[in-house]
Amino acid sequence: MSTLNTDPNIPGPDDFYARLLAAHENRSKQESDALNARLILILSNHIGDVDVLDEAIALASDA
Repeated sequence: MSTLNTDPNIPGPDDFYARLLAAHENRSKQESDALNARLILILSNHIGDVDVLDEAIALASDA
């Protein structure tokens, strides 16, 4: 069983965050929500490990 990596793992996290925010610029709340949903589904498919995804859901739900 894989375990969710919660350690910092993104090179240039501030740059990535800026690109993520830029993707939401000039979008309505509904459009931003749809972008987030698509992004979650794309990344979940890439991960492909249901145990890791369940762990991520639990971690996000506790936040």
